[in-house]
Amino acid sequence: MTMLEPFEICSIRPPTENFSLTFRLTRNCGWNRCLFCPVYKQGMKFSRRKMDEIMKDVDRAKAIDDLIMQAMVDATGRDIFQVAGDLVRQIQRYGGKADQPPLETSPEEDANGSGNGFSSWFKDKPTIEDSVQHVAAWRYYGGNTCFLGDSNSLVLKPDFFREALSYIRHVFPELNRFTIYGRTKSAAQMTLDDLRIFRDAGLDRIHFGLESGCDEVLAFMKKGVTGKEHIAGCRKTIEAGISCGVYVMPGLGGAEWAEEHAHDTARVISASSPDYVRLRTLEIFPGTLLADAARKGTFVEAPEDMVVWEIRTLVEEIDTDTEIVSDSASNLLDVSGRLPGDRSKMLSVIDQYLGLSPRGKLEFSLSSRLQSFVGQYGGVTQEILRTIMPFIDGDRIDLGRASYTEANKVIQLIRSKLMP
Repeated sequence: MTMLEPFEICSIRPPTENFSLTFRLTRNCGWNRCLFCPVYKQGMKFSRRKMDEIMKDVDRAKAIDDLIMQAMVDATGRDIFQVAGDLVRQIQRYGGKADQPPLETSPEEDANGSGNGFSSWFKDKPTIEDSVQHVAAWRYYGGNTCFLGDSNSLVLKPDFFREALSYIRHVFPELNRFTIYGRTKSAAQMTLDDLRIFRDAGLDRIHFGLESGCDEVLAFMKKGVTGKEHIAGCRKTIEAGISCGVYVMPGLGGAEWAEEHAHDTARVISASSPDYVRLRTLEIFPGTLLADAARKGTFVEAPEDMVVWEIRTLVEEIDTDTEIVSDSASNLLDVSGRLPGDRSKMLSVIDQYLGLSPRGKLEFSLSSRLQSFVGQYGGVTQEILRTIMPFIDGDRIDLGRASYTEANKVIQLIRSKLMP
């Protein structure tokens, strides 16, 4: 059979791109200094990929796609994932290049302290099985979107980006949406003409990690950007005709800067006027510099009610037409809607939680975190199961049987394992 090879896919991508075809134009993060970030901390170095490397990856993806689609012609009554599984087994049987082990640990290994949660699915060198399943999922969920990584494709020369997209679009003409991650500082420093080259090449949207609009918080977290630069980068992107989506991180100011973090972030979003604002509540991951700061006491985590108050402030004070999206497992509440029209609806969701008794909030949090974990991993680890076992009554969990200390212990355990 045809010799197939794996291609480099983007493990780190926006939730909206979970089922997009992905190609790495760069590897890892050129900044990689943010205190809160657990990504790209496993020894990988930032690099810009060469054009011939990118083209080879595109060709490898096309070869995989062609074989899958050919096999689907005779796959009566079988779905594309079953066909992909057969293809992987054939590749392995006839000597396909499937000799690269995945760089991962299981959720259970993670629960025992081996690495952090990102290592359970981050793969710097995917196997042929990963690549086949990636293409199959892309086809199954529509087969028309593409994400180009890794962390900041705006570091690329506009002509290089245009050439890469031109080749991808030639090989996969069915692709009709292209998105990237970017840094607002990079966008702010680019000329408008250069950004328009990215747009004319086919780029539809840039996802920016805003995190905060508060300069004190941004400086402490070593984000390497200011609120003013956030605004300039977003506004220039929009002026260039590219859709702008931003991520903000409730809780990032900790207990010390919670108020400034909330008000300044609302102000920066209002001035930036992005198409989407995605909420990613802070989680302090083991092994990060922020975890060190929390242990030393130089950063004090904001209580959950304070984080909810921050989200309420954002919903109340953002003064622009934008979409609020709560699609992260790190979020306690599903606060989603379009501003300004859905403001009252979103505030109602928040106020219902804030109106609960302390015990009610605790049980709500435990139930919410547990559901998020099961939704993300398809089950719970043995460590979590042992921790909740005393509260299991038949086929249900009776959270009323957990003390405050016991409930908080489970909540913190689960939160440390959730991926944002």
